[in-house]
Amino acid sequence: MPPDEPHQIEVHLDQILADRGITLTELAERVGVTPVNLSILKNGRAKAIRYTTLSALCRELDCQPGDLLTYKRT
Repeated sequence: MPPDEPHQIEVHLDQILADRGITLTELAERVGVTPVNLSILKNGRAKAIRYTTLSALCRELDCQPGDLLTYKRT
């Protein structure tokens, strides 16, 4: 996939945060990333995510990677 082509990954962080009653800022502190970087991921603008960050998100949200990210077919 060319770098300028949009990806088809949907991020469900908003819904999971709402379900858990956790703020983005609180989650960022727990995971060890900045709220700005977490917001970029939440809004689907991230170009990549580290496995360590994904693991920390899953640990703190008690979920699986597939709960956070899905592939959207066009």
